[in-house]
Amino acid sequence: MENFTNESIDTTLLPKFEEEKLTPLHPSYLKVVWLNLAIIFIVVALAAGTIFYFGEEVRPYWLPVAIAYFVLLSLSVLVSYINFRNRGFAFRTHDVIYRSGAIAITTAIIPYNRAQHVAMHEGWLSRRLGLAEVEIFTAGGDKSDIKIPGLEKEHAENIKQLLMGKILKQDNDDQ
Repeated sequence: MENFTNESIDTTLLPKFEEEKLTPLHPSYLKVVWLNLAIIFIVVALAAGTIFYFGEEVRPYWLPVAIAYFVLLSLSVLVSYINFRNRGFAFRTHDVIYRSGAIAITTAIIPYNRAQHVAMHEGWLSRRLGLAEVEIFTAGGDKSDIKIPGLEKEHAENIKQLLMGKILKQDNDDQ
């Protein structure tokens, strides 16, 4: 304990992740987002229509409900578009960065030495558009720490191979 030091770090000199140029998601992913939104709003419209058709006591309220529905639909489309535009990712020498959010922006940075598992998923529409999602898991949880959707399938496979290589290298170095 005689040689113990605990020097201060000048945090103003640390590299700034905000300056990293992030790769945006594939433009076709916006179609996936909007289709999911459309399905939700169609189901809600059908349910409301059924209620108004069979419930005579609620018919006088159709106009305020319709206005609220279209305002909520418009806001949902706007927020989903802003969220899509704000999403981005970068793979650096030692870590992966993922940014997302519409109202509040969240940036997750995971060092490769914390990655435990990588998975790739394709939904039915994403598969038709040639897109996939990569999930990166770290120790200590049952859900992924980062999900990067809207990647071209080949790009997603390359990312998965990169991460698997980093994980295997880390496992070999630990032994």
